[in-house]
Amino acid sequence: MGIQEPAPRYAIYFVPGHDTELYRFGASVLGYDCYTGHDQALIGGLDPLPWAEFARAPRVYGFHATLKAPFYLANGSSEAGLKDAVREFAANRAAVTVGKLVVRELGTFVALVPDARSPHVDRLAQACVQEFDSFRAPMSEPERGRRLAADLTAGQIENLERRGYPYVAEDFRFHMTLTGSLAPPERNQALRFLCDRFEQVRGANPVTVDQIVVARQADAVAPFRVIQDAILGHSAYRPFAYTF
Repeated sequence: MGIQEPAPRYAIYFVPGHDTELYRFGASVLGYDCYTGHDQALIGGLDPLPWAEFARAPRVYGFHATLKAPFYLANGSSEAGLKDAVREFAANRAAVTVGKLVVRELGTFVALVPDARSPHVDRLAQACVQEFDSFRAPMSEPERGRRLAADLTAGQIENLERRGYPYVAEDFRFHMTLTGSLAPPERNQALRFLCDRFEQVRGANPVTVDQIVVARQADAVAPFRVIQDAILGHSAYRPFAYTF
């Protein structure tokens, strides 16, 4: 039987370092700092866009790229055990280059995505999905029903049943969400604004996944907050560990 609320949920994310230009941009777009758990001043130049509503849905998750989607802990698993496992996993895997990020429409929302797909990033994400699956509690029937209502493909349904999330393996796509689902006129407005601001802030600077984090959601209405960060490739025994 799946774990029921109000148990906390956990996720494995890539979140840029708190002091990086990329993180400051993303946190200001969402109006939330997932390192501190506090509100963040919104990015300037938004008027007259109703940005608080545009960013309401992704704000809950903080600025991130998902590597293992949110899950409840399985019976017998603990937060401390998960954090230890993430540190050990990260120590023996190298940082991987994502490359240049660009602002794009992704379905009905706007996100940062790589301008070219990276097999190294895909492998890192799949390794996270597999490595930490033993910590994941089975889905509840309501959770399963919500997922199946999304008109999934046969492969995505198989992913859901096996890993608790549809968009893994070949269906994974690295992205960092900047808005919630928007109708076309609002999405076009958001896209133009974010393209302009991101170019001003980041330009063509490449991005590297150099750490992974454990994020925790205390209850169903709380935002996720980073509770553990782990630098990739810093094993004391394998200081230059490359697994890809």
